[in-house]
Amino acid sequence: MAVIDISHPRTGIAQITLNRPDKLNAMTTELVQGLHDALDAIAVDPSVRTVVLTGAGRGFCAGLDLGGYGRAPNTATLGPIQAGFAVQKHIAGLIPHMRSIPQPIIAAVNGAASGGGLALVLGSDVRLASTAAKFNAAFIRIGLSACDIGTSWLLPRIVGAARAQELMLTGRVFTSDEAYRIGLVVELHDGAALLDAAYAKAEEIMLNAPMGVALTKEGMWTALEIPAMQSAIDLENRQQIMLGQTADFREAMIAFLEKRPPNFTNG
Repeated sequence: MAVIDISHPRTGIAQITLNRPDKLNAMTTELVQGLHDALDAIAVDPSVRTVVLTGAGRGFCAGLDLGGYGRAPNTATLGPIQAGFAVQKHIAGLIPHMRSIPQPIIAAVNGAASGGGLALVLGSDVRLASTAAKFNAAFIRIGLSACDIGTSWLLPRIVGAARAQELMLTGRVFTSDEAYRIGLVVELHDGAALLDAAYAKAEEIMLNAPMGVALTKEGMWTALEIPAMQSAIDLENRQQIMLGQTADFREAMIAFLEKRPPNFTNG
């Protein structure tokens, strides 16, 4: 059984399902490499406009498999410190990889999202959750730092520094209701309705032109790293001039005037 399942539930949507349900989809080298491979394939697939990331069974992702992660690829000859560092980079590289693909990623958090699972939620572009979902920055609970896999950068930017500090220093488990209240997730749904809600959100995004969506994703993430407003505005200005030259922009203007939905071709 593949530990990463890719399906296409609706036109334009690729669903990535973490598929180790008996282990709450905990991370092993096979699962992490499978996720890297899935992102690579989806990034260059013109038929995929949006991505839904979820977990099989009752968990989203329980973080690192403490029963044994395995070795990172191509590290058989490395010493123990070098091999451990390679494992760290193998996992942490998922977050910039998720950011780099042009399609928005919608996390459909169906259950527990702990440690690395929380990081995958944070690294997604839109976050929806089941009412049964739970979250925590688990690394600190096993003698490590809670600053791992991008969490120290992402969580404060999503929920604010004060809330992030408390969540990361305690490592406590918090519910989907709290996640919604603090802005970690934007919608809550009963478990049976979660995926349909994620597909609906994906279809809402796909009402917009593909390049406009891709550059919006890229620009929003980049703007979080820019210390000066003018630098962000300079980036925005260039995006708008680029997009104004596309066939999809002209189609959107004509469709608006003709009072019909646009037919985008990514041209």
